[in-house]
Formats: sequence, structure tokens, C-alpha cells
Amino acid sequence: MKIGAVKLFDRASLGLSVMNLYIIRELILPFLFGMGIFTSLGLSIGAVFELIRKVTDSGLFWGVAVKVLILKMPGFIVLAFPMSILLATLMSYSRLSNDSELIALRSVGVNIYRLIMPAIAFSLCVVALAFLFNNFIAPAANYQASVTLEKALGETKPNFKTENILYDEYTEIPIKGDQTQTKEVLTRLFYAEEFDGEQMKNLTVLDRSRGSVSQIVTARSAKWNVLENIWDFYNGTIYLIGIDGSYNNIVRFQHQQLALPKTALDITKEGKNTDEMNIFEARKYLEIIKRSADEQRVRKWQVRIQEKIAIPFACVVFALIGVALGITPQNSGKTTSFGICIGLIFAYYLVSFISQSIGISGVIPPWLAAWSPNLLGLGAAGGLLAKTTE
Repeated sequence: MKIGAVKLFDRASLGLSVMNLYIIRELILPFLFGMGIFTSLGLSIGAVFELIRKVTDSGLFWGVAVKVLILKMPGFIVLAFPMSILLATLMSYSRLSNDSELIALRSVGVNIYRLIMPAIAFSLCVVALAFLFNNFIAPAANYQASVTLEKALGETKPNFKTENILYDEYTEIPIKGDQTQTKEVLTRLFYAEEFDGEQMKNLTVLDRSRGSVSQIVTARSAKWNVLENIWDFYNGTIYLIGIDGSYNNIVRFQHQQLALPKTALDITKEGKNTDEMNIFEARKYLEIIKRSADEQRVRKWQVRIQEKIAIPFACVVFALIGVALGITPQNSGKTTSFGICIGLIFAYYLVSFISQSIGISGVIPPWLAAWSPNLLGLGAAGGLLAKTTE
């Protein structure tokens, strides 16, 4: 009695009725099947052929190739999650519909929205897994795969930008004649021709912090003084410029300290791309590049960060679409369901690619660029579900 009461309490407290458990069990097997098939397809198309080419053309050892393949797998597992939930819901609800089980459930008073709750609950669990993989496991594995491959091929690259370091700083100033309006003007321009990880070489700094060009600094080298939080410039010249644009003075120096922002050093850290950063690293890097005037680059990172959240939530969207298509009476076998999944996935990623490009160009906000495929998918799923209840 006590054991039975505990089991009943656990199931009831979780909202897991017999019907819910039955539908969730129906979803699990096709979901696992989808994870296996879609991950395998992704690896074959996106990694295996490229690694085989490197083995044959570049002499990459097979052992290293297998290690890289395993490290790349989490990235393709992320993409397989929404595909698999779509396949699972479509196949499961199609079977329930074709065997008239849905009709039997609805005949005893179970409405259509009650029937889709197990699929939503299952998809939310998948969302949590997808978020974990997409934001923590896959980025670390992708970065390790890149490092392993570069070392094996002797192509190890520094994890920082080595040439043409450019940082421009802007500020808002009131417009003359209208103190309520402001405009953005250049305050400082920092340029270094080379960077070896410690020193910057052949620098030019244009200072407009006083509203006009007040000084120009050139130097053979400079490096960041960690102890004093200041830049040490070496072997250079400072050109002091008056309000009328003429040179007031020229100062040559062997060593000069300048209180300039550290941002010019921070933006050299380009060793990772968005696929190799978790969401916290990506947001931290976004704050760094926001200080520059490269708006397109900032928008690109904003879109990529939003995608790290939007892609996992695509599992809920695909679950609803799969249910909406599955509950419609039809004779859909596994082959048909798989074909429908491929078509819908292709359409989703096509829309995603287009919206990303539009978002990066600045036509629509970055959040909308990342979430547009999900919003359109929710709209489509809602329309299909509404049609089935008519």
C-alpha cells in the first residue's frame, strides 16, 4: 500500500497520467532513431569527407582524424535535436491517428490541446539538453577539435590577431544650436601594424578628445603595462596640434606612458569564433567589440548569441509542427515521414540563413533575425492545429 501510494503520488505530482506516459513512450524510440540517423548524416556531410581528404592529401593520421570526428560530434548532435523531435512527433502521432487511437481518445472527451501536452513536455526536456550541448559541450569540443587538427597538420595559429589592429573610439556631443540633440564623433583612433602577442609595432594614435585633433602619436612599439594599467610607448614622436591645425610642438621620446583604453589589446583576442565560445564567453567578447565602430561585426555577434538560445527552442516549434501534421488522418509510413522532415528542416534553415543575413546587414534587429524561423514555425503550427479543430 505504501509503495503503491508513493508511486501514485510521484506520477500524479508530475502530471504523468497513463495517456501522457503512453504518448511519451511512443515518442522516445523514433526520437532516438532520429538522433542516430541525423547525427550520422550531419557528420558524413559536414566532417567525414573533409577529414578523409586531409588524410589522403595532407597526410593526417587516421587516429587524429577519428579523434577530431568524435570532438565534432556534439556540434552535429545539436542540429539533430530539432530534426529528431520533428520526426518523433510526426511518426508517433501519425501512427496514433492511423490506428484510430486519437479518435478513441477524443470520443471520450480528450480535446486536441490535451493530446499535444505530452509532446510539448517531451520537447521541453529536449530543449534543456539542446541548450546544454549548444552552449557548453559543443563549443568546448569544437575548439579542441580545431586545436587538435591544426597541431596535427602543423598549422598552429596564434590565438590573437597579428596584423592591422584598428580601434576607433566614439563619443556623443551636443549639436551646436540644439542642446537637446547629440551626434557621434570620433574621439580617438588607434592603429598598430603588427602584434606579436606582447608588443604592438609601428603605431599611430590620433587623439581628438578635446573636440579637434590635439595630438598625433607615432611609435615603433608599445605594450600594455599590467602593473600600472597604462600603455608604454617606445621610440616615437608626439605632434601637438593647435586649434588652427598648426603644429605647436614636436616631442620625441624613448619611452612615454599614455593613458589609453586597453580595448585595443582586447580586440586582438580572435582565437575563437562563435561556434567555439559558450554563451557567456560570447557575451563578454561582444561587450569588447561594442566599443569599436564596426557595427556589422557587432550585429553579427548579436545574431550568433541569440541563435545560441533560439536553436534549442526550435525543438518546441518542430514538436508542434510534427503533432499538427501527424494528427491529420493520412497514410504516412516511415519513409514519408522522413521525407517530410527533410523538407521542413531544409525550409527552416533556408529561412534562418536569409533572416541572419538580413539581421547582420541591419535591416531587422538581431533578436528578430535569430528568432524569425521559430516565430514563423509557431505561426504555421498554430494555423495547422486550428485547422484540425474546426
